[in-house]
Amino acid sequence: MLFRKIRAKIADFLKSDANKILIVEGARQTGKTYIIRSVGKEFFPNFIEINLLEDSLKDRLFANARTPADFYLQLSVLAGNRMKAKENTLVFLDEIQAYPHLLTLLKFLKEENRFTYIASGSLLGVTLAETTSVPMGSVELLKMHPLDFEEFLYANGVGEMAVRALKEKFEARESLEESLHNKMLDLFKKYLLVGGLPDAVNSYVAEHNIVKVRKIHEDIHHFYAIDAARYDKERKLKIGRVYEMIPSTLENKKKRIVIQKIENKKGKRSADYADEFEYLIHSGIALDVKAISAPVFPLIESSGKNLMKLYLNDPGILTGILYRTNVNAILNDVKSINLGSVYECAVACELSAHGHELYYYDNRDKGEVDYLIDDYDNLSVAPLEIKSGKDYMVHSALSRFVNDKNYQIQHAFVLSNEREIKQIGKIVYLPVYFAMFF
Repeated sequence: MLFRKIRAKIADFLKSDANKILIVEGARQTGKTYIIRSVGKEFFPNFIEINLLEDSLKDRLFANARTPADFYLQLSVLAGNRMKAKENTLVFLDEIQAYPHLLTLLKFLKEENRFTYIASGSLLGVTLAETTSVPMGSVELLKMHPLDFEEFLYANGVGEMAVRALKEKFEARESLEESLHNKMLDLFKKYLLVGGLPDAVNSYVAEHNIVKVRKIHEDIHHFYAIDAARYDKERKLKIGRVYEMIPSTLENKKKRIVIQKIENKKGKRSADYADEFEYLIHSGIALDVKAISAPVFPLIESSGKNLMKLYLNDPGILTGILYRTNVNAILNDVKSINLGSVYECAVACELSAHGHELYYYDNRDKGEVDYLIDDYDNLSVAPLEIKSGKDYMVHSALSRFVNDKNYQIQHAFVLSNEREIKQIGKIVYLPVYFAMFF
């Protein structure tokens, strides 16, 4: 079984006396159902799992369950002999977005306190954004992502002791010795190929067969495109078009969606597609990186520019689209291949999995920096520049940024393939695999 850090959070919540219902949200195929089922069966003798999406397509038992009494009646049809005491009965409502009215009902189920509940949803972000009656005081949201790089290391046999040692090196700004650096860089490149979707990781660990891994990527990418269109017939073509444009857009210098190309219509503005962008972001299949031209801490106070980048939610899907089964582009540093967008996608996924809102610096006069994150220790902003090639010390925009007295930057980071950790002025140069500790 793959180690997932979210498992401990789910277990702690279910063991606590929290007066809320936990809802685990995230894109499909990130492992929500598996991890909830595993934790639930470990702690509750009576584990009741209801897949509401399947119910909505078949029996529709819960389609009209508007009261707790109606809900209990339908639940008893499926699991009457397992409806015992609250402390030993967990009811898992999987794919709850299929019935938005059940999100409202959660409040009343919690008030009756008859069972312990947990819910999940693959398009829950979309449903929550469109549902006005979500009882936010009665639920707690927990976002699930694909495996981050640390979890990928565990899947590939790297132990917790080794990861702790790596973190100590990161915190002390000490370089790894060459053989260990090469091993870590090799694993990072394999993470770029495989990504963090559990099915792909399990397949890779079991067989190391890139053809089978890519088939999983292809299927999930296809399913994501279907998901992006399923609940909005009027906009499905535009949503699908934006989603399909993301990989090619990342190969452009600015890495931003060209609005006129979505429908090949002149005069269109990003505001005309605000709903489509929001859909992709809330569904969890795309990560948005917002532009900031004059950053201040905290970054959320600086956000506002209408220049947004979109990244796919998994680097494995991106490399599958770009390079198919050819692993040499990633593993062998082919000079003709620019891996900048792939490295940036991986770091975006890593930062998002660690709870960072994603921002980048965009200033017409001073240039662009890949990412900005809040530096809480110094009550400042920390810029990150991601480099995939040998010219990792060439970063004129970053240099101007850190030297701008208006921003009061304490330190900045350049992540690259370079082994040696060093600091020149305010800029710290780190191996890219250390992104897992931000």
